[in-house]
Amino acid sequence: MKRLLIANRGEIARRIIRTARRLGLSTVAVHSDADRGALHVREADSAVALGGTASADSYLRIHKLIDAAHASGADAVHPGYGFLSENADFAQAVIDAGLTWVGPPPAAIHALGSKSAAKAVALRQGVPVLPGYFGADQSEATFAAEALRIGYPVMVKAVAGGGGRGMRLVHSAEQLPAALQSARSEALAGFGNGDLLIERALLNPRHVEVQVFADAHGHCIHLGERDCSVQRRHQKIIEESPSPAVSPELRAELGRCAVALAQGAGYVGAGTVEFLLDGDQFFLMEMNTRLQVEHPVTEMLTGLDLVEWQLRVARGEPLPLTQDQVQLRGHAIEVRLCAEDEHFTPHAGTVQRFAEPPLPEGLRFDHALESGTEVTPHYDAMLGKLIAHAPTRREAIARLAHALDDTVLLGLPSNRAFLAACLRHPVFADGGATIPFLADHGQSIREALDPPHEAKLAAALAAVWLGRGATALPSPFARPLRLKVGQIMLDLSVRELGHGALQVQAGERLHAAHIGTNTIAVDGLARAAEVVRQADGQCHVRWGAHDLWLQDLSLTAALSAGQGPAARELRAPFNGKLVSLAVQPGQRVARGQVLLTIESMKIEHQISAPRDATVSGVTVVAGQQLVPGQVLAIFAEEAA
Repeated sequence: MKRLLIANRGEIARRIIRTARRLGLSTVAVHSDADRGALHVREADSAVALGGTASADSYLRIHKLIDAAHASGADAVHPGYGFLSENADFAQAVIDAGLTWVGPPPAAIHALGSKSAAKAVALRQGVPVLPGYFGADQSEATFAAEALRIGYPVMVKAVAGGGGRGMRLVHSAEQLPAALQSARSEALAGFGNGDLLIERALLNPRHVEVQVFADAHGHCIHLGERDCSVQRRHQKIIEESPSPAVSPELRAELGRCAVALAQGAGYVGAGTVEFLLDGDQFFLMEMNTRLQVEHPVTEMLTGLDLVEWQLRVARGEPLPLTQDQVQLRGHAIEVRLCAEDEHFTPHAGTVQRFAEPPLPEGLRFDHALESGTEVTPHYDAMLGKLIAHAPTRREAIARLAHALDDTVLLGLPSNRAFLAACLRHPVFADGGATIPFLADHGQSIREALDPPHEAKLAAALAAVWLGRGATALPSPFARPLRLKVGQIMLDLSVRELGHGALQVQAGERLHAAHIGTNTIAVDGLARAAEVVRQADGQCHVRWGAHDLWLQDLSLTAALSAGQGPAARELRAPFNGKLVSLAVQPGQRVARGQVLLTIESMKIEHQISAPRDATVSGVTVVAGQQLVPGQVLAIFAEEAA
């Protein structure tokens, strides 16, 4: 193995490049048209264009990747995670092309890559599974009958792929048809396979997974568990190891079952066996036949480089450690930084300003970000992963939350502040988070994120003065300002006192403020401040650890609620493709009724009516690509 083609993009491609370079391997990047100038392309020793923009036209095209390997002189292929990493046909194509496949054998992917097939192996190996239906008959009638046999609630899951896509929780028979249709559509779009299974749903479990590693010489070990219970849309956003709920005895039993499952399928390489943990009982969910997004948690805990292990095993080397030699030290936690708002809505756009936090020993940031990075709607919303390691769990939480506070990411919404609030939530801090954590506490976390009055005031001043400078001379005249901060209107009267000093009247309160070179002080509290301005007039401001979005409406006449065309328009909240349309002109709709479904960043999102209304017009058609703010439907004007 001398030259490695990385059949992936973004932060995982960069991460593989680092290890390959350390081992003396030359690296080849591939890229779509959208990723032509991406960091992973610039950092590899060479790069090959795949063409196309969507993943279906680039990173999911097997023949293009094989051609790229031959054209670049690569003799090995690493799939990363996602895309074709769990595609047995791709693995076989790589091998048939005379290249080294850095992953499990195609037969093992076939046996374990499908959730249904993995459960069959588990039953043979004595690994516990939940009651369910994993059969070939995919008719709605069969699923309905099996769901009644199993008993509601049930979980609908895509047989292929991972990442939480194609999963729906169903509480009643009436919900099942829509859940099957939606899950199948999302699975087809994400994995090219719409097959589904159903199983009994556990309502308050933990998601605990075990990292396994096997070589071609019959050795297989596990590297401990990761607790991935904090999730939104069935997708993980916080992962940690060891799990607060796993004892040494339970860890040994989880590891034994994970190894048995891998060995039962003739597994070789890195894999992750995922379980639902309910008290001391656990049940197999699936096996991911690839490297996981959250593998750095295990690397920080063990001091091992799992990508190095993958490359060495692919070269035929034995595992470097036995099970008894594996040591887990301290505690590690990872958060997934995503381009999404606090309601988990994904956003495309430009990263106008990015700066890493300081990264001393015990902190790691895997990302593909820089100022100017374009985040497109064609790929996943994840921007990077910030990982902390410390002697204790409490220290790791504090270290990671502080690093999130120090991360600068301006230009589009992100979950940076939301993640920090999750880490600091008392339920998570006490180790009590289960899968429903965000369903139970998400709203209170969002409410806690509402910036204090001083932060809104500082952001308003930053939006007007920072980068432009306050005058050195005092002014006898007060300047009226009207700014929209989130959903709040802020009416201020500001008088310049000279040399950056301001006197600010906000309602009944009088504040002293000061504009520095890159700081804003309010009533003596000074914090670092940064601002970026967007084409639509909005400003994204960072004041300390607070992120705020503002719009200066000082020169705009005030409109009473409900006036203007915007009150009658339903607009696209983000980039995406219109998958389905469930409304037509003249139709009466109720508040909360699903009107259309948009696919963005590999997830389907249902857009509902904001109020009871009559639809007077629909301006889009199914299959159309949408941009943020695009009018989707128009509601008829109604008397108050």
